[in-house]
Amino acid sequence: MKSIRVRLGVLGLALLTGITTPTAASAAPAAPSPTVEEQRLGRAAPQEILRRSGFDTVAPRLARALEAARSYGEARRAVGLEGARLWQRAVDRAQGRGPAGGDLSRDDDRPLYWARLGMTRDVRTWEPEFGLTDGQRAALLDELERSSRGQNAIRYPEGKGLKRILLTGFDPFTLDRDIRISNPSGATSLALDGTVIQTADGPARVETAVFPVRWQDFTDGSVERALRPHLPKVDLFTTVSQGRVGRFDIERTNGAWRGGFGDNENVGRTETVPVADPASQPQWTTTTLPYAAIVAAPTGRFPVYDNTSVTEIPAGGAQPVVRPEGPTPGSTARAGGGGDYLSNEIAYRATLLRDRLGLHGTLPGGHVHTPVLQFGAGNTTEVTDPEFVRNRLDIIAQVKAILRVAAETS
Repeated sequence: MKSIRVRLGVLGLALLTGITTPTAASAAPAAPSPTVEEQRLGRAAPQEILRRSGFDTVAPRLARALEAARSYGEARRAVGLEGARLWQRAVDRAQGRGPAGGDLSRDDDRPLYWARLGMTRDVRTWEPEFGLTDGQRAALLDELERSSRGQNAIRYPEGKGLKRILLTGFDPFTLDRDIRISNPSGATSLALDGTVIQTADGPARVETAVFPVRWQDFTDGSVERALRPHLPKVDLFTTVSQGRVGRFDIERTNGAWRGGFGDNENVGRTETVPVADPASQPQWTTTTLPYAAIVAAPTGRFPVYDNTSVTEIPAGGAQPVVRPEGPTPGSTARAGGGGDYLSNEIAYRATLLRDRLGLHGTLPGGHVHTPVLQFGAGNTTEVTDPEFVRNRLDIIAQVKAILRVAAETS
């Protein structure tokens, strides 16, 4: 029998991502240690979230499948199957299908996040008897990430009379500040994946995917790889992330700058957003969502703003300047309307991809920032409470209403 040996010694900061062509295993290197992100799994809150949702069985199931694998090919198939199964299970739970698995509310995105980390930790630290090269392990992790995030499960029905909407969300983040954090954009992705929104113009099918809060994945092109096959075929897209307290923002402008804030691996990057063909890279991209109609519509209890502010270094200048009405000609980006973190970057990458595909004038797309998802007053220890659940459900419902308005006015 093969065995799975998990090494919990020295913390590793190396994150193996991207596609690497597997090669034949010879003298396989030692398995790396769990990442900073995976190390958080052992804390009480993640374990409670997994237990109270029934997702504590997910990683052990993959571990058994890996133990039974007799080759790299069998392991690759097992990883893809279990990753896709996790995504579908999380979507089903959020949409009320099947058992809840515990008393945690169904709208919760955190079971998906923590269960996935248990799976990636097992793959990262697995040492099969047949051996794994670094490239093979990286390919397994890549397959697991994509399949468990819905990135390779975006499919629309054939035929006319149906609008197609693509929406993306994010994992929880800033977990060292509060390990209990949920991300309403991820919860929205689970709640809306595969659903149909009835609009005045007919039905609109929504497909979704979730992205990690890690600079390196974006550097490796994960956004473009996931979205490029679909943007030419959809009628509307929006990237979604958690933004400011008590408000929605439709971000008018996105900037080509990383501001250095630490990601879920506690890694910061301060640089121009790295993209293919940097010689043609613009400093700014703009939304093509119908922001005026969205802001004017009664979509829910949170106010919605058309956010035009950016931070730039003016042409010929040296210091950053806040521009409430948007960038000036020839300026250098230092923050888009959505800031200088990964929410701004996914918006920048998605809208730049739209433009490079020649779709700027025909495809509505941009970024929506949700309100910060807050716990009830005085709750500093419990993983959930009634106000927390209400806030998340209201945010999900309002994103859906925003999509309806966008689809009807595009």
